[in-house]
Amino acid sequence: AADAVGTCLVAVDGGGTAGEADAGDGGGAAGEAEAVDDDTAGRGDRPVGYALVVGGGDTHLAELVVHPDHRREGYGRALVDAVVARQAPGTRVTLAVAADNDPARSLYESAGFRPLDRRPGFYESVDGCTDEAVVYGYDVPDANG
Repeated sequence: AADAVGTCLVAVDGGGTAGEADAGDGGGAAGEAEAVDDDTAGRGDRPVGYALVVGGGDTHLAELVVHPDHRREGYGRALVDAVVARQAPGTRVTLAVAADNDPARSLYESAGFRPLDRRPGFYESVDGCTDEAVVYGYDVPDANG
C-alpha cells in the first residue's frame, strides 16, 4: 500500500452564510462553513472550496481555493483553521502566496501566519512576467502555550 502524501479538505455550502469550521465529522449545521475530509464530502452539500495539504513532519498548505461566488463568507478561514487544527503540536505549517495577493495575505496573517521569506520570480504569469511570493509559516503551539 502506498503512503498518503497529502490531505484534501473540502468546504461545503450548507445553504446559508459561513460560520465556524467543523473539521472532519461531516456534521456541520446548515449555514456553517464546514471543512470535511475528502471521503465525507459527497453528502449532497455543494463544495465551494478546498485546501490541499502535503508533507511528512512539517506541513505545507499547497493550495487553498474558494469559488469566487463564495469568497469573503468565511470558507477560506474555516479551511485554514481546519488545516492548523489537524496538526500535531510543534508542527510548522508553511505556504506561499503571491506578494500582491492582499486578500489572501490578510487571511493568513489574521490566522496567525507570519512572513518567513520572499521569493522573487516564484510565480510565472501567462505574459511571461514573474511574480514574487511571500512564504508564510505558522508554528502549532504545544499544549502549554
